Amino acid sequence: MGFDGVGWLAAIIIGGVAGWLAKQFMQTNTGLLMNIILGIVGAIVASLVLGLLGISFGGWIGYLIAGFIGACIIIAIGRAVAR
Repeated sequence: MGFDGVGWLAAIIIGGVAGWLAKQFMQTNTGLLMNIILGIVGAIVASLVLGLLGISFGGWIGYLIAGFIGACIIIAIGRAVAR
């Protein structure tokens, strides 16, 4: 998937929004920087996982959806490891 057409600033903004949405959905207590990281890394993770299933997203909405899904996956993994 990558952020080639979106640009780094937009990737940070979209990542932050996706991370914030995942934070609200998963009910965690993370800061702004962690939201951005979760959203960006989440988009990468989701694109890899969904790519294996033959699903791909594009555009701003696609990055937001992939970031949200991936950030939720990362939060769930983090919770499982912490227990």
